[in-house]
Amino acid sequence: MHAYEIQGGFGLDHLKLVKRPDPAPGPGQVLLRMRAASLNYRDLMMVEGSYNPKQPLPLIPCSDGVGEVEAVGEGVTRLTVGDRVATLFCQGWMGGRPAVEELRSTLGGPLDGTLAELMVLPDQGVIRVPEHLSDGEAATLPCAALTAWSALVEQGRVTAGDTVLVQGTGGVSIFALQFAQLLGARVIVTSSSDDKLVQARRLGAWQEINYLDDLEWGKTARALTGGVGVDHIVEVGGAGTLAQSLQAIRVGGEITLVGVLAGGASELSIVPVFMKQVRIQGLLVGSRQAFERMNRAIAQHELRPVVDRVVPFAEARDAFEHLKSGAHFGKVCIGFE
Repeated sequence: MHAYEIQGGFGLDHLKLVKRPDPAPGPGQVLLRMRAASLNYRDLMMVEGSYNPKQPLPLIPCSDGVGEVEAVGEGVTRLTVGDRVATLFCQGWMGGRPAVEELRSTLGGPLDGTLAELMVLPDQGVIRVPEHLSDGEAATLPCAALTAWSALVEQGRVTAGDTVLVQGTGGVSIFALQFAQLLGARVIVTSSSDDKLVQARRLGAWQEINYLDDLEWGKTARALTGGVGVDHIVEVGGAGTLAQSLQAIRVGGEITLVGVLAGGASELSIVPVFMKQVRIQGLLVGSRQAFERMNRAIAQHELRPVVDRVVPFAEARDAFEHLKSGAHFGKVCIGFE
Protein backbone atom coordinates (compact mmCIF):
# COMPACT_ATOMS: atom_id res chain seq x y z
CA MET A 1 0.00 0.00 0.00
CA HIS A 2 0.98 3.66 -0.31
CA ALA A 3 1.09 6.01 2.64
CA TYR A 4 2.54 9.38 3.59
CA GLU A 5 5.15 9.50 6.34
CA ILE A 6 6.89 12.30 8.18
CA GLN A 7 10.48 11.15 7.72
CA GLY A 8 13.84 12.28 9.05
CA GLY A 9 12.63 15.54 10.54
CA PHE A 10 9.71 17.91 10.61
CA GLY A 11 8.32 20.21 7.94
CA LEU A 12 6.33 19.74 4.75
CA ASP A 13 9.54 18.88 2.89
CA HIS A 14 9.73 15.78 5.11
CA LEU A 15 6.24 14.55 4.16
CA LYS A 16 7.05 11.63 1.85
CA LEU A 17 4.95 9.16 -0.14
CA VAL A 18 6.18 5.66 0.66
CA LYS A 19 5.24 2.02 0.18
CA ARG A 20 4.46 -0.18 3.16
CA PRO A 21 3.39 -3.84 3.34
CA ASP A 22 -0.36 -4.33 3.21
CA PRO A 23 -1.64 -4.81 6.80
CA ALA A 24 -3.97 -7.62 7.89
CA PRO A 25 -6.49 -7.50 10.74
CA GLY A 26 -5.91 -9.53 13.88
CA PRO A 27 -8.49 -10.62 16.46
CA GLY A 28 -10.90 -7.79 17.25
CA GLN A 29 -9.59 -5.63 14.40
CA VAL A 30 -10.86 -4.41 11.03
CA LEU A 31 -9.01 -3.60 7.81
CA LEU A 32 -10.11 -0.35 6.17
CA ARG A 33 -9.58 0.73 2.60
CA MET A 34 -9.50 4.48 3.05
CA ARG A 35 -11.74 6.64 0.89
CA ALA A 36 -11.01 10.11 2.24
CA ALA A 37 -9.16 11.97 4.98
CA SER A 38 -9.66 15.47 6.30
CA LEU A 39 -7.11 17.87 7.71
CA ASN A 40 -7.12 19.61 11.07
CA TYR A 41 -4.73 22.35 12.16
CA ARG A 42 -3.29 19.80 14.57
CA ASP A 43 -2.17 17.71 11.57
CA LEU A 44 -0.25 20.65 10.11
CA MET A 45 1.33 21.35 13.50
CA MET A 46 2.30 17.67 13.78
CA VAL A 47 3.99 17.70 10.36
CA GLU A 48 5.80 20.94 11.16
CA GLY A 49 6.93 19.71 14.59
CA SER A 50 5.21 22.40 16.65
CA TYR A 51 2.57 20.09 18.15
CA ASN A 52 4.97 17.54 19.63
CA PRO A 53 8.64 18.08 18.79
CA LYS A 54 9.45 14.79 20.57
CA GLN A 55 7.09 12.72 18.40
CA PRO A 56 8.98 9.60 17.23
CA LEU A 57 9.36 9.35 13.46
CA PRO A 58 8.44 8.07 10.94
CA LEU A 59 4.76 8.79 11.47
CA ILE A 60 1.73 8.57 9.18
CA PRO A 61 -0.09 11.87 9.89
CA CYS A 62 -3.79 12.81 10.09
CA SER A 63 -6.38 11.61 12.56
CA ASP A 64 -9.58 11.91 10.54
CA GLY A 65 -10.76 9.65 7.77
CA VAL A 66 -13.48 7.45 6.38
CA GLY A 67 -13.00 4.03 4.84
CA GLU A 68 -14.74 0.86 3.81
CA VAL A 69 -14.32 -2.28 5.87
CA GLU A 70 -12.42 -4.68 3.60
CA ALA A 71 -11.81 -7.50 6.09
CA VAL A 72 -12.56 -8.30 9.74
CA GLY A 73 -10.51 -10.23 12.26
CA GLU A 74 -11.58 -13.07 14.50
CA GLY A 75 -14.28 -12.15 17.00
CA VAL A 76 -15.54 -9.04 15.20
CA THR A 77 -19.34 -9.07 15.09
CA ARG A 78 -20.45 -5.44 15.16
CA LEU A 79 -19.07 -4.64 11.69
CA THR A 80 -19.17 -6.44 8.35
CA VAL A 81 -17.29 -6.16 5.08
CA GLY A 82 -18.61 -3.21 3.09
CA ASP A 83 -19.52 -1.01 6.08
CA ARG A 84 -18.47 2.63 5.68
CA VAL A 85 -16.91 3.92 8.89
CA ALA A 86 -15.04 6.89 10.31
CA THR A 87 -12.04 6.71 12.60
CA LEU A 88 -12.13 7.76 16.25
CA PHE A 89 -9.58 10.41 17.20
CA CYS A 90 -9.07 8.92 20.68
CA GLN A 91 -9.04 5.21 19.96
CA GLY A 92 -9.45 4.21 23.59
CA TRP A 93 -12.04 6.74 24.82
CA MET A 94 -15.42 5.04 24.63
CA GLY A 95 -17.35 7.30 27.01
CA GLY A 96 -17.50 8.94 30.41
CA ARG A 97 -14.61 10.85 31.93
CA PRO A 98 -11.37 10.09 30.09
CA ALA A 99 -8.27 8.61 31.66
CA VAL A 100 -4.76 9.70 30.75
CA GLU A 101 -4.16 6.55 28.70
CA GLU A 102 -7.33 7.15 26.69
CA LEU A 103 -6.32 10.68 25.76
CA ARG A 104 -2.95 9.36 24.55
CA SER A 105 -4.54 6.88 22.13
CA THR A 106 -4.83 9.46 19.35
CA LEU A 107 -4.38 8.89 15.63
CA GLY A 108 -1.91 10.98 13.67
CA GLY A 109 0.38 11.10 16.71
CA PRO A 110 1.43 9.23 18.69
CA LEU A 111 -0.35 6.50 16.67
CA ASP A 112 -0.09 6.25 12.89
CA GLY A 113 -2.92 8.10 11.20
CA THR A 114 -5.24 8.03 8.24
CA LEU A 115 -3.06 9.22 5.36
CA ALA A 116 -2.63 5.67 4.06
CA GLU A 117 -4.51 3.58 1.53
CA LEU A 118 -5.08 0.79 4.09
CA MET A 119 -5.18 0.81 7.87
CA VAL A 120 -5.98 -1.64 10.65
CA LEU A 121 -7.83 -0.48 13.75
CA PRO A 122 -9.71 -2.09 16.64
CA ASP A 123 -13.35 -2.58 15.72
CA GLN A 124 -14.24 -0.28 18.63
CA GLY A 125 -12.01 2.41 17.09
CA VAL A 126 -14.32 3.10 14.14
CA ILE A 127 -17.95 4.15 13.85
CA ARG A 128 -20.52 3.94 11.04
CA VAL A 129 -21.25 7.26 9.35
CA PRO A 130 -24.58 8.78 8.22
CA GLU A 131 -25.58 7.42 4.84
CA HIS A 132 -26.43 10.78 3.26
CA LEU A 133 -22.86 12.07 3.52
CA SER A 134 -20.23 11.85 0.79
CA ASP A 135 -16.87 10.31 1.68
CA GLY A 136 -15.27 13.74 1.99
CA GLU A 137 -18.08 15.02 4.18
CA ALA A 138 -17.97 11.94 6.41
CA ALA A 139 -14.21 12.30 6.82
CA THR A 140 -14.70 15.68 8.52
CA LEU A 141 -16.60 14.25 11.48
CA PRO A 142 -14.01 12.70 13.87
CA CYS A 143 -12.35 15.90 15.13
CA ALA A 144 -13.86 19.14 13.83
CA ALA A 145 -17.50 18.08 14.06
CA LEU A 146 -17.14 16.20 17.34
CA THR A 147 -15.20 19.07 18.92
CA ALA A 148 -17.97 21.53 18.04
CA TRP A 149 -20.66 19.09 19.20
CA SER A 150 -18.86 18.42 22.50
CA ALA A 151 -18.36 22.16 23.09
CA LEU A 152 -22.00 23.10 22.55
CA VAL A 153 -23.94 19.99 23.54
CA GLU A 154 -21.93 17.59 25.69
CA GLN A 155 -20.23 20.30 27.77
CA GLY A 156 -21.86 23.62 26.97
CA ARG A 157 -25.55 22.74 27.23
CA VAL A 158 -26.40 25.44 24.68
CA THR A 159 -30.14 25.85 24.24
CA ALA A 160 -32.67 27.79 22.17
CA GLY A 161 -32.31 31.54 22.57
CA ASP A 162 -28.64 31.46 23.56
CA THR A 163 -26.03 33.52 21.72
CA VAL A 164 -22.90 31.68 20.60
CA LEU A 165 -19.72 33.30 19.27
CA VAL A 166 -17.42 31.35 16.96
CA GLN A 167 -13.98 32.50 15.87
CA GLY A 168 -13.02 32.21 12.23
CA THR A 169 -14.46 30.00 9.51
CA GLY A 170 -12.40 26.82 9.81
CA GLY A 171 -13.81 23.37 10.39
CA VAL A 172 -14.65 23.56 14.11
CA SER A 173 -16.16 27.04 13.85
CA ILE A 174 -18.36 26.23 10.86
CA PHE A 175 -19.62 23.05 12.54
CA ALA A 176 -20.33 25.10 15.67
CA LEU A 177 -22.33 27.55 13.55
CA GLN A 178 -24.36 24.68 12.09
CA PHE A 179 -24.94 22.87 15.38
CA ALA A 180 -25.84 26.06 17.23
CA GLN A 181 -28.57 26.73 14.70
CA LEU A 182 -29.94 23.20 15.18
CA LEU A 183 -30.18 24.03 18.88
CA GLY A 184 -32.05 27.27 18.24
CA ALA A 185 -29.17 29.58 19.16
CA ARG A 186 -28.08 32.68 17.30
CA VAL A 187 -24.45 32.91 16.20
CA ILE A 188 -21.88 35.70 15.94
CA VAL A 189 -18.98 34.88 13.60
CA THR A 190 -15.60 36.62 13.56
CA SER A 191 -13.19 36.54 10.63
CA SER A 192 -10.46 38.61 8.99
CA SER A 193 -12.16 38.20 5.59
CA ASP A 194 -15.30 40.06 4.55
CA ASP A 195 -15.89 37.47 1.81
CA LYS A 196 -15.89 34.68 4.40
CA LEU A 197 -18.25 36.64 6.60
CA VAL A 198 -20.65 36.86 3.66
CA GLN A 199 -20.46 33.07 3.32
CA ALA A 200 -21.08 32.70 7.05
CA ARG A 201 -24.18 34.89 6.74
CA ARG A 202 -25.45 32.60 3.97
CA LEU A 203 -25.01 29.66 6.36
CA GLY A 204 -27.20 31.39 8.91
CA ALA A 205 -24.90 33.57 11.03
CA TRP A 206 -26.84 36.21 12.97
CA GLN A 207 -24.03 38.81 13.12
CA GLU A 208 -20.49 39.04 11.72
CA ILE A 209 -17.40 40.96 12.91
CA ASN A 210 -14.18 41.52 10.98
CA TYR A 211 -11.60 41.34 13.75
CA LEU A 212 -8.93 43.10 11.67
CA ASP A 213 -11.18 46.12 11.24
CA ASP A 214 -12.38 45.94 14.84
CA LEU A 215 -9.58 45.15 17.26
CA GLU A 216 -12.01 45.50 20.19
CA TRP A 217 -14.36 42.89 18.76
CA GLY A 218 -15.10 41.53 22.23
CA LYS A 219 -16.79 44.78 23.22
CA THR A 220 -18.61 44.87 19.90
CA ALA A 221 -19.95 41.36 20.42
CA ARG A 222 -21.20 42.30 23.87
CA ALA A 223 -22.87 45.41 22.44
CA LEU A 224 -24.67 43.30 19.84
CA THR A 225 -26.39 41.46 22.71
CA GLY A 226 -27.63 44.67 24.27
CA GLY A 227 -24.67 44.83 26.65
CA VAL A 228 -25.42 41.48 28.28
CA GLY A 229 -22.70 39.44 26.57
CA VAL A 230 -22.71 36.16 24.70
CA ASP A 231 -23.61 32.90 26.42
CA HIS A 232 -20.98 30.63 24.90
CA ILE A 233 -17.73 31.11 22.97
CA VAL A 234 -15.96 28.40 20.98
CA GLU A 235 -12.39 29.60 21.54
CA VAL A 236 -10.12 28.38 18.73
CA GLY A 237 -7.62 31.22 18.94
CA GLY A 238 -6.21 30.38 22.34
CA ALA A 239 -4.12 32.79 24.36
CA GLY A 240 -4.05 35.38 21.58
CA THR A 241 -7.82 35.90 21.56
CA LEU A 242 -8.86 34.94 25.08
CA ALA A 243 -8.75 38.52 26.39
CA GLN A 244 -11.30 39.61 23.79
CA SER A 245 -13.43 36.55 24.53
CA LEU A 246 -13.52 37.60 28.18
CA GLN A 247 -14.78 41.00 27.04
CA ALA A 248 -17.53 39.37 24.98
CA ILE A 249 -18.77 36.73 27.44
CA ARG A 250 -21.69 37.39 29.76
CA VAL A 251 -21.66 36.97 33.52
CA GLY A 252 -21.87 33.24 34.15
CA GLY A 253 -21.05 32.42 30.53
CA GLU A 254 -18.81 29.66 29.21
CA ILE A 255 -15.71 29.69 27.01
CA THR A 256 -14.73 26.35 25.54
CA LEU A 257 -11.02 26.33 24.78
CA VAL A 258 -10.34 24.05 21.80
CA GLY A 259 -7.42 25.55 19.85
CA VAL A 260 -4.36 27.78 19.77
CA LEU A 261 -4.52 29.36 16.31
CA ALA A 262 -3.58 32.76 17.75
CA GLY A 263 -0.95 31.42 20.13
CA GLY A 264 -0.54 29.23 23.17
CA ALA A 265 0.87 31.75 25.63
CA SER A 266 0.44 35.44 26.46
CA GLU A 267 0.05 37.80 29.39
CA LEU A 268 -3.57 37.75 30.50
CA SER A 269 -5.49 39.24 33.40
CA ILE A 270 -7.57 36.52 35.04
CA VAL A 271 -9.62 39.03 37.02
CA PRO A 272 -12.57 38.93 34.57
CA VAL A 273 -12.74 35.15 34.96
CA PHE A 274 -13.83 35.31 38.59
CA MET A 275 -15.44 38.77 38.51
CA LYS A 276 -17.82 37.55 35.80
CA GLN A 277 -17.96 33.99 37.13
CA VAL A 278 -16.87 32.67 33.74
CA ARG A 279 -16.34 28.97 33.18
CA ILE A 280 -13.38 28.15 30.92
CA GLN A 281 -13.58 24.53 29.75
CA GLY A 282 -10.68 22.80 28.01
CA LEU A 283 -11.75 20.23 25.44
CA LEU A 284 -10.04 17.46 23.48
CA VAL A 285 -12.57 16.37 20.83
CA GLY A 286 -14.86 13.79 22.50
CA SER A 287 -15.71 10.16 23.18
CA ARG A 288 -17.17 7.42 21.05
CA GLN A 289 -20.53 7.74 22.80
CA ALA A 290 -20.62 11.47 22.02
CA PHE A 291 -19.73 10.67 18.39
CA GLU A 292 -22.69 8.29 18.20
CA ARG A 293 -25.06 10.92 19.61
CA MET A 294 -23.75 13.51 17.16
CA ASN A 295 -24.17 11.17 14.20
CA ARG A 296 -27.80 10.57 15.13
CA ALA A 297 -28.41 14.33 15.10
CA ILE A 298 -26.58 14.77 11.79
CA ALA A 299 -28.60 11.97 10.20
CA GLN A 300 -31.93 13.19 11.56
CA HIS A 301 -31.40 16.74 10.30
CA GLU A 302 -29.50 15.65 7.17
CA LEU A 303 -26.83 18.19 8.04
CA ARG A 304 -24.09 18.50 5.44
CA PRO A 305 -20.55 19.48 6.47
CA VAL A 306 -18.96 22.37 4.59
CA VAL A 307 -16.04 21.07 2.50
CA ASP A 308 -13.79 23.72 0.99
CA ARG A 309 -12.10 21.29 -1.42
CA VAL A 310 -11.06 17.67 -1.90
CA VAL A 311 -7.43 17.26 -3.00
CA PRO A 312 -6.26 14.00 -4.67
CA PHE A 313 -4.16 11.65 -2.53
CA ALA A 314 -1.18 12.08 -4.86
CA GLU A 315 -1.22 15.83 -4.16
CA ALA A 316 -1.63 15.63 -0.38
CA ARG A 317 1.04 18.24 0.27
CA ASP A 318 -1.08 20.78 -1.63
CA ALA A 319 -3.87 20.16 0.88
CA PHE A 320 -1.52 21.01 3.77
CA GLU A 321 -0.33 24.12 1.95
CA HIS A 322 -3.90 25.26 1.40
CA LEU A 323 -4.74 24.73 5.07
CA LYS A 324 -1.63 26.65 6.09
CA SER A 325 -2.59 29.59 3.85
CA GLY A 326 -5.80 30.13 5.81
CA ALA A 327 -7.73 30.64 2.57
CA HIS A 328 -10.12 27.76 3.24
CA PHE A 329 -13.76 28.03 4.36
CA GLY A 330 -14.76 24.86 6.17
CA LYS A 331 -12.79 21.66 5.79
CA VAL A 332 -9.90 20.63 3.51
CA CYS A 333 -10.09 16.96 2.51
CA ILE A 334 -7.96 14.41 0.68
CA GLY A 335 -9.60 11.87 -1.62
CA PHE A 336 -8.12 8.42 -2.24
CA GLU A 337 -9.80 7.71 -5.60
